[in-house]
Amino acid sequence: MTVASRVGAIASLLMITAQAAGAIPAFARKYNVSCNMCHAPIPRLNAVGESFAGNGFEFSPGEEPRDTIATGDPLLRLQRDIPLAIRFDAYGRVVSNVQPDQTSTDLQVPWVVKLLSGGQVANKVSYYAYFLLSERGEVAGLEDAYVQFTDIASSGVSLIAGQFQVSDPLFKRELRLPYEDYQPYRARIGATRADLTYDRGLMALFSPWEGGDVALQVISGQGLSAANESRSYDRDNAKNFAARLSQDVGPLRLGLFGYVGTERANGVRNEFNVWGPDATIPLASMGELNLQYLRRYDDDPFLGECSVADPCPGGEVQPFSNVVNSVLAEATIWPQGPGGRWFISGLYNYIDAEHPVVSLRLGEQNRSPGYLSRYHTGSAGVHYLYRRNVRFMWEGGWDFEREQASLVAGAVLAF
Repeated sequence: MTVASRVGAIASLLMITAQAAGAIPAFARKYNVSCNMCHAPIPRLNAVGESFAGNGFEFSPGEEPRDTIATGDPLLRLQRDIPLAIRFDAYGRVVSNVQPDQTSTDLQVPWVVKLLSGGQVANKVSYYAYFLLSERGEVAGLEDAYVQFTDIASSGVSLIAGQFQVSDPLFKRELRLPYEDYQPYRARIGATRADLTYDRGLMALFSPWEGGDVALQVISGQGLSAANESRSYDRDNAKNFAARLSQDVGPLRLGLFGYVGTERANGVRNEFNVWGPDATIPLASMGELNLQYLRRYDDDPFLGECSVADPCPGGEVQPFSNVVNSVLAEATIWPQGPGGRWFISGLYNYIDAEHPVVSLRLGEQNRSPGYLSRYHTGSAGVHYLYRRNVRFMWEGGWDFEREQASLVAGAVLAF
């Protein structure tokens, strides 16, 4: 069977299995609106959706409560029903030029199943959480899980406490259309745990002037690792700090991100910093382009582990510093307008390190040297909104380093 016929068979199978979905997610049920009020298409948020999330999952902060129980107690606000929704992702994938330990065709059905919940606990106090019932065949547990205090004391400042992604103020990975990920955000360097994906901490959000937004974070830098024997999440006392400033400049959205931190292990300390600009550029009325550059510096990414007896990847036997430069570019096109049914996506990832120190958790750990010094991919996809909460997609990709092609067909359901 040819590659093209394999992809066609996989796409047909997924389209048949996806057509049973017809219900709408929790927030649309609560407000009795269509999913397209906030999404264009699912799961990508439009301007209304961004505002809705920023307001603590209300269309305006402190709006009249909906779907609550009249308890007669002014100090108690109870939702009549716990809002629940499910996201179901299923894919088929074909890859060329595979390694001996890889398969060229794979039915990733399901790839992800999420149970999501969010809503108000009290006036201007809300929560959001999702549990991964299945992620790549495993029960992955909680990822997003936070409480949000909106417009604290009418100051315009909102505070999020819990688990979130460090990169959330930039471009949100969970809302992307492509199958390929935003790999610069996933890059984990050497033996350190800090990256730009999930972590625990506090994030303050506010808009101090017209068209400007500020996000400030205090985070542990340990990812979502479990608590240790002393019931502590963090393995050192240091906390990391991140900030992102963004500003509307005409039709453009320009941003600047910075992240500084320290990590200790086995009596050794690694200091690192990440910084870079980003931009969102409208493509006339047909779409938008997201651009991100990041530079990361670590002064000892393997935390003193390199020795003559046990060299680090690349043969290093002494502690060494390292710089990683990354570029992310994403284009989204809507030929029929943002409310249409056809969308085109493109995604470009480029990561370049001075030494082989990069782990993207894509299986490179199982091959010598176990880390990457470069990751370079491009992909393009077509998406069809079968229903507001059912999206079919077809995506082709090319890995410039491995000279490897991939074809993906799949469906994303929300109900």
